[in-house]
Amino acid sequence: MVPRLRQTLFHYRSYTPIPFLLAMLVFAHPSDETMLVGGAVALLGEMVRFWGVAYAGSLTRATGSVGAPEVVVAGPFAYVRNPLYVGNILMYTGIGWMAHALQPWLVLAAFLYFTFQYRMIVTLEEEFLEREFGAAYLEFKKNVPRFVPRLSPFRHAAQEHQLPKWREALKSETRTLQAFGLVLGILLILWIRS
Repeated sequence: MVPRLRQTLFHYRSYTPIPFLLAMLVFAHPSDETMLVGGAVALLGEMVRFWGVAYAGSLTRATGSVGAPEVVVAGPFAYVRNPLYVGNILMYTGIGWMAHALQPWLVLAAFLYFTFQYRMIVTLEEEFLEREFGAAYLEFKKNVPRFVPRLSPFRHAAQEHQLPKWREALKSETRTLQAFGLVLGILLILWIRS
């Protein structure tokens, strides 16, 4: 049951935010303060995501099964093993804060759900990475936290060749940026009209 659940959560991870986003928009009551604070958190989340995608590449869009050509240890991965998921949680929390919908329950429910979802997905990914890369991944896992970033970057020789690919990241993140812009635009309209 748990392996199937983890694979299902991995496969549909791009779609699970939709019900929360719709609820946030339907029940939105944005204010100056919530738009400012939530917007800053959401923007930070997207920046962390984008930074991570620049190093991990378009493989972050895979939905069929977990895969990776190597253990990425550069950029945000030198601070936290799962920067894209950390970025997502920040982005969803920020958007929820901006919407000020059913406060604090909807934001809390979304935070708890996505923390659960990403924890399940991460255990699936970690099993693959341990099988595929063995000691190299175990060293990374031992030195870099799963979700709470370390204060100083992990140093590793592989960082010399793991460089960011900003254009590829922009191409890969286009769908996320479009969705982020659409939700932000709707919230701005609701805020202006309130």
